[in-house]
Amino acid sequence: MDGVCPAATTQEVAMAARRRKEPESPGELDKRTWGGVLKRTFKQFNRDNLTDWAAALTYYGVLSLFPGIIVLTAILGLLGPNAIQTVIDNINQVVPGQGKDILVGAIKELAGSRSLAGPLAIIGLLGALWSASGYIGAFMRASNAIYGMPEGRPVWKTIPLRIALTIGIVILLAACALGVVATGSVARRIGDLIGLGSTGVLVWDIAKWPVIALLVSLAFALLYWVGPNVRLPGFKWLTPGGLLAVVLWVLASGGFALYVANFGSYNKTYGSLAGVIVFLVWLWISNVAVLLGAELDAELARGRAIEAGREDDQAEPFLPPRDTKAMDEDEAANVARETERS
Repeated sequence: MDGVCPAATTQEVAMAARRRKEPESPGELDKRTWGGVLKRTFKQFNRDNLTDWAAALTYYGVLSLFPGIIVLTAILGLLGPNAIQTVIDNINQVVPGQGKDILVGAIKELAGSRSLAGPLAIIGLLGALWSASGYIGAFMRASNAIYGMPEGRPVWKTIPLRIALTIGIVILLAACALGVVATGSVARRIGDLIGLGSTGVLVWDIAKWPVIALLVSLAFALLYWVGPNVRLPGFKWLTPGGLLAVVLWVLASGGFALYVANFGSYNKTYGSLAGVIVFLVWLWISNVAVLLGAELDAELARGRAIEAGREDDQAEPFLPPRDTKAMDEDEAANVARETERS
């Protein structure tokens, strides 16, 4: 016994020496840890098959996009036809190639439909909201793959989370759309109402795009925080992954639009389906950017754990689960089946 205790004590001292306060922000990580974070981000991006997950999210995105457009069009319709036309003009500038025709056509058709008015509109909007939540459910599964964590939250928890997160994202997207709409004569009327006049309009025309970028980054931060079944250290409005996703999405969308306009041969290859293909590829690129941002935030969480001496760089999962109820039920069911077989 006397020979064992000193060895154990030495090991405990060594582990205690490795442990220190976990960094609270990415800025507190040292350069070596940051290098490991960036290296693992791209390595794990491939290992987690996130390009395949981006394809899955593209599928769910197509199924969720048009119900989401129904909700957004209903909200913008309250501001009149000029608001919807302003959004259409901006879509024509952002979405590459013939892919924009799909979105613009859907918005125009819905804007001219009378089904968005009357008592049935509420039922229709609720159904659209439920359909749009399918993308959020798929993103939650992709997030668990990124963190190497099984889904431990039971269905009666994940469904309300999906719906609540969908509502939050729709509200943020509506705020972005309203920010785009609040320009020209609309902005002047708002400026006059709050006493800012033409100066306020000029300031808003300059500041609205950074504000919209921050709102989109907030939407990503919500996805990254609620999506995975891991206990994260707290919600942050802006995350490095969210900012990376926004920047990558803007650059990738612009680059893809330039490619389609000048070098692409989608019309020759796909004929009348060219617009659909361009739209799907753009959605896939967008989802790749979102997932890469989620991977960066996950590796930053791993980096903080490594600096605190809690984990090594290969450990998965490297954060504790939020909920284990579903995992416990699955394990109990497996034990029961094994018992029956024996």
